[in-house]
Amino acid sequence: MDWLTTVDHKKIGILYLIAGLFFFLIGGLEAILIRVQLMKPMNDVVSSDTFNELITMHGTTMIFLAAMPLLFALMNAVIPLQIGARDVAFPFLNSLGFWTFFFGGLLLNLSWFAGTVPDAGWTSYVPLAGPNYSSGHGVDYYVIGLQIAGIGTLLGGINFMATIINMRAPGLSFMRLPMFTWAIFITSALIVFAFPALTVGLVALMFDRLFQANFFEVGNGGSGVLWEHIFWVFGHPEVYILIVPAFGIISEVVSTFSRKRLFGYSSMVFATVLIAFLGFMVWAHHMFTTGLGPVANGLFSIATMLIAVPTGVKIFNWLFTLWGGSIKFTTANLFAIGFIPTFVMGGVTGVMLASAPADYQYHDTYFVVAHFHYVIVGGLIFGIFAGMHYWWPKMFGRMLNETIGKITFWTFFIGFHLTFFIQHFLGLLGMPRRVYTYLGGQGYDDMNLISTIGAFFMGIGTIAFLLNIFITWAKPRNAAADAWEDGRSLEWTIPSPPPEYNFKQVPLVRGYDAWWKEKMEGKTAMTPSEPVGSIHMPSPSILPLIMSIGLFIAGFGFMYDRLIIGGIGLAITLGCMVVRSLIDDHGFHIEPEDQDEGVKA
Repeated sequence: MDWLTTVDHKKIGILYLIAGLFFFLIGGLEAILIRVQLMKPMNDVVSSDTFNELITMHGTTMIFLAAMPLLFALMNAVIPLQIGARDVAFPFLNSLGFWTFFFGGLLLNLSWFAGTVPDAGWTSYVPLAGPNYSSGHGVDYYVIGLQIAGIGTLLGGINFMATIINMRAPGLSFMRLPMFTWAIFITSALIVFAFPALTVGLVALMFDRLFQANFFEVGNGGSGVLWEHIFWVFGHPEVYILIVPAFGIISEVVSTFSRKRLFGYSSMVFATVLIAFLGFMVWAHHMFTTGLGPVANGLFSIATMLIAVPTGVKIFNWLFTLWGGSIKFTTANLFAIGFIPTFVMGGVTGVMLASAPADYQYHDTYFVVAHFHYVIVGGLIFGIFAGMHYWWPKMFGRMLNETIGKITFWTFFIGFHLTFFIQHFLGLLGMPRRVYTYLGGQGYDDMNLISTIGAFFMGIGTIAFLLNIFITWAKPRNAAADAWEDGRSLEWTIPSPPPEYNFKQVPLVRGYDAWWKEKMEGKTAMTPSEPVGSIHMPSPSILPLIMSIGLFIAGFGFMYDRLIIGGIGLAITLGCMVVRSLIDDHGFHIEPEDQDEGVKA
């Protein structure tokens, strides 16, 4: 019950981690099935319909239900600690954000059991996703599931923006923030501006499907290209919502394990801001083949290529941070170092795709699949693995096994490049994407086999990571506060795992790399900014869980045209909102004499 009612950011981070890993395994299993089907020509392991369902659910699950919550897990676990705060700005909303994400993801995946799975691709382009060509309930699961899950993401974005702006420790100015916190601040801004576009598009598509509206029905005056604009106004920033936090993680890990200050901190901050701004401006490069015209194609090509400039700044700064450093090759650092050349390759192919004439040739081939996975898996997933190995002792008080960690890295790293590097050449040879099989003798056979073998290597790497978690779980909680001994930011100044109130006394920050600065001056603890006193904490609440269940029920009701059930679901949610509004909750206090007992979250 404690986990169902918690509003503590550290516990919510663990809930995000468990849910994210669960959906990551589902998405990974779907990927393995896709690769097994394509392992040889004219294979028939799955039917064409099932293949369409698999690629739709794999893309949707990995982007929205695995990558995003794993990032939110690290955000929740680390950000309040890095800025010297005792919790996020709105703990109740934080809990509500998790439960709405979880029930949205659950609703989407229940489509497998309902026997009507979304099959219009993760982009759900209309008219394919419209009522004329997808008449079952499959796309309804996609539309309503993502709307509910999207509420959680949006709440999280607002919450972390407010937290970073308002709850920084005294002395922690914006230009002293750790790079991971900067990255999450920029990411939160992207979420706040990008996700409403997706919500608007999904609502319009829902109205087309459930209430016969005509937003996207060309025969009745709607526009299919409108959906593409709406989707990519969200979809392209989404790539940066995923990758910018990875930039922050790599900055932290490389700096710590090189025992050096991050090279070019100010330029890293401005490069991150510029990448996010340009990322918002270039959505239409996904639509060159729709016939936007030469002027639009030229402008969006140039703007897209410009992103390579601030990205290059980041790459060189990481290399200069490593240069001359006292490097420790821990698992976290191996993932961080492996990230750099891998992401560069994804960036280079991104510049190739930014050229409109070239994009016409590459667009529907495996070249795009290879590019996309080099950015998202080679960038984001490597970053997440680096972050999880790095902050695991802080989250759980236990060190992950380094030997198993290195097995995880090498199997995943080799498997990744086996899987996706060769897909560039499949694309250049002309193998189309989104096809469930192909004829032999076209030069695709061996490369597809190698790609599938690589996918199994990635699966072995993931299993090794899970094994590491279970083995570590049996060990005592004996990680030191500064678990890597070279911690530079505030989270490494408090016990591992942290007590419920995080900081007994909020620290006084005197410069960038606050904890490193104190250590270099011979101090063993941060200077406090306040005397020891009573600490105010928010009360746990079951309402976020019930509100999310209400939305889940409402989604089912509207999807199957059972308006009474839909109304009951909405009434549950609204009722909880009324209760929350009318009952005063002043939280509770942890008194000084109880703080020394190490109150655990």
